[in-house]
Amino acid sequence: MPEQSSTSNAEAVGKLYDRFAAESRDLWPDEAEVPNFGFGEHLHFGYWETPDEDVPLGVAALRLTDMVIDRLRVDERHHVLDVGCGIGGPALRTARRTGARVTGITVSEAQVEPAKALARSEDTAGLLDFQLADALSLPFPDGSFDAVFALESMMHMPDRQQVLGEISRVLRPGGRLVLTDFFERAPIPEADRPFVDLLRESSLLTTVPVEDYPSMLREAGMLFEEIRDISAHTTRRTFIEMSRPWTDWAAANPGVGLEDALAARIPAPGLIDVDELGYLLLTAQRT
Repeated sequence: MPEQSSTSNAEAVGKLYDRFAAESRDLWPDEAEVPNFGFGEHLHFGYWETPDEDVPLGVAALRLTDMVIDRLRVDERHHVLDVGCGIGGPALRTARRTGARVTGITVSEAQVEPAKALARSEDTAGLLDFQLADALSLPFPDGSFDAVFALESMMHMPDRQQVLGEISRVLRPGGRLVLTDFFERAPIPEADRPFVDLLRESSLLTTVPVEDYPSMLREAGMLFEEIRDISAHTTRRTFIEMSRPWTDWAAANPGVGLEDALAARIPAPGLIDVDELGYLLLTAQRT
């Protein structure tokens, strides 16, 4: 994929989530099973304790949100930055569970307005604020936040080192960072690469080797506390859930195969068994 400037990449990601914000509620009908917190507000992968656990995607996404919140270690004394806030679900849940103030940023105009509306509709005593901003150039003074989380937004960053530097700059000394990211656990087999390439193109996915994170954090002025590979609890099952509209249709149409999904530019069915595509949960602290 040709290298993009920071500005053009932010615009492309913004447009991607403008489209996704409009489509997500139709794609995952199980969100209705999660009162107030359906997948529509939590636009990220889920976490299942076991591969066959009978939990819908919306509930599993909430579980992953809570795993991030728990690692922030914040309460009503603290101010948290949500980098890539979506339409506000994780920020709202953080405020409700911890009492902390939360500022969320996104590059999507279609996301920031629903996020602001969500904040206005909930009894959060002014704890939430959302705004358009680019993580590569955060519009906040040094040391503005006690904690930062980036829930599935690092994947879109063309320069993770710059983003980590900006996050470190706006964190107070001792402040915590919690993020999730994708990585390649092993080389992608040639047979699976067309689907991975389609995922990269359609979702603007980038990856870095997981072993790069400790040095990137040190250069940014942070030290990692935990880098946990949670792929077995996230990727395969999320791709299964995301594929259900396709697999249900394919089951009713004999002869339909993965090559048809690829031709239709639907990556999820072809990614279900790609164990080489991993998902990590990382916690770090500002020095």
